[in-house]
Amino acid sequence: MKILYSPASPYSAKVRMAAHYSGLDCESQAVDTNADPDVLISSNPLGKIPTLIDGDAAAVYDSRAIMQFLDRKSGKKLYPRNAEKRTEAEVLEALCDGITDCLLAMVYEVRFRPEEKVHQDWVDRQWSKAERALDYLNDNLPRTTKNLNGGHFALAALLGYLALRFEGRWERGRPKLKAWPGKFARFFPEYDQFKSNP
Repeated sequence: MKILYSPASPYSAKVRMAAHYSGLDCESQAVDTNADPDVLISSNPLGKIPTLIDGDAAAVYDSRAIMQFLDRKSGKKLYPRNAEKRTEAEVLEALCDGITDCLLAMVYEVRFRPEEKVHQDWVDRQWSKAERALDYLNDNLPRTTKNLNGGHFALAALLGYLALRFEGRWERGRPKLKAWPGKFARFFPEYDQFKSNP
């Protein structure tokens, strides 16, 4: 198996951490999505990462579909078997991915538009949604033990991306959330190896 990824992508970080935790033999290959490399375009017509390639089988994308694939492939190592606990993990993952969506939208708005065309009200709206959800996470952090799940990896990926792109802008008033990566790293010491980086 191979995961096509970008080093700064939080969604790539999530699935790469999950694949490693699951014990699956999975190579990571960095790609430049702006260059539309054939290895990516031939596997995913959207040209987006992460994309998982598994031999002659159909490619798998986006990150949540990859997470479910990895869970099945690993014999259910990524999500609890109990239906209620599984739903909790999946909802945590959805919340963290949703915050990440807001953050990426802000970054792209500022990075790819001329300054005079940046829609600041829209950027502020995305940040407002992200802050509200971060407050919720600070007050409702998941129980974190050696039995990690997809929600934990989504949260770790989100916080890694915040550290990369929003350092100093989100930590105040959220001490539990700020401290959580240290706790996560005790059970997943490879965290620094996989989290988003420039």
